[in-house]
Amino acid sequence: GTAHTDKELVSSLMQRITLLEQKIEKQAQEIKLKDRRIAELEEKMKTLQKGEDAPDSSAVEELEMRCLELQTQVWEMERFLNDYGLIWVGEGHDQLEDSESLKDEELTRSLWKPGEAVVSKHQIDFDLILENVKDLNVLAGKNTCYIEHTPGGARLRQPEPLSLTLYQNGIITFSGAFRPYEDPSTQQCLQDIMDGYFPSELQTHYPDGIPLQVTDRRDMVFQERHLLPGSFPGQGQVVGRSKSSEVQETTEIPGPKLPLEKFLNKLSESSEHSGEAMSVQDSARAAQQSSDGARSSKEILVETPRLAALERTKPAEEAEASAPAACTLRIRSESGEQIYTLRMLVKETIGDLRQHLACARGGDSDSYEIISTFPQRVYMDNSRSLQECGLVPSASLLLRRR
Repeated sequence: GTAHTDKELVSSLMQRITLLEQKIEKQAQEIKLKDRRIAELEEKMKTLQKGEDAPDSSAVEELEMRCLELQTQVWEMERFLNDYGLIWVGEGHDQLEDSESLKDEELTRSLWKPGEAVVSKHQIDFDLILENVKDLNVLAGKNTCYIEHTPGGARLRQPEPLSLTLYQNGIITFSGAFRPYEDPSTQQCLQDIMDGYFPSELQTHYPDGIPLQVTDRRDMVFQERHLLPGSFPGQGQVVGRSKSSEVQETTEIPGPKLPLEKFLNKLSESSEHSGEAMSVQDSARAAQQSSDGARSSKEILVETPRLAALERTKPAEEAEASAPAACTLRIRSESGEQIYTLRMLVKETIGDLRQHLACARGGDSDSYEIISTFPQRVYMDNSRSLQECGLVPSASLLLRRR
């Protein structure tokens, strides 16, 4: 019985040892597979790490091209500055930080909004305006002469400057009306000058610029006249008091007053009336000569055969009775300094009138034109009678140089 028990025990141990050996062998194979897997994963990890560290070739080329473009641009900018004798010094790190912090605020201020003025009264730099006007006058050719062609040849002439007066509350340009600073056109005019340009409102008439003559009256307030009927236009003074004020007041429009002839020479427009041309110069001269009573003109009585015969043969009453057969003409010379009074038959012609004027003036009868103002008309046909021309019983005429 004991021997049988030992055999069973040995057999059981052998079975267990066999199972353990099988299990160990199986585990050894699994370990080998896992080691192989780990090795493969480590190799992949190394490969990925090498790929991340290595830069992309296309990105490198793009960065190199961008760097070359920037270098070329910097070189061109330095060459441009060098042509004008300038050197770019750049900005410090602190200045760049400050500029970035104020960038949004400056951008908001610089943006223009509808309804806001271009330049306010407190932003007007009078000294800058005076300094820029000097530079603009040099560009416009101040103190330089140009050749002006005249009917008799040519002459040297300097450009006439336009006046600009600066007041505390506005400006007066070109001897015109007062323009307050609140006016958008005034603000634009001053802004153009402060920016170093000619006023844009002058570009149409003076595309090449025009010299400006500035009068600085910034310490004076211009007062426009708004008088009531019967009000006293002057300023009152109180007895025992003295008027003291740092700011003066004025109502006078600055600028030289042009003589009539010089003003008329500036007019070059013309109008048409009844198919015959009548220049604006003649209309203005006629209106000025007829309305200006203070201007002295020399009256010249021209002796005509008809007038002499009537005075010898008939008394004054009969002469008045026969007036419808004659007409009285008052003719003003080209300069307006002489007035010729003629009495002629209504049947006499424009040619007869020219002959009488030639005898009185001692000049050529074809060097001038005979015109009327109202209606505007030029009498060029020497064969037409005075009655056909509508110059009866009296008329006022003008002489105009051809």
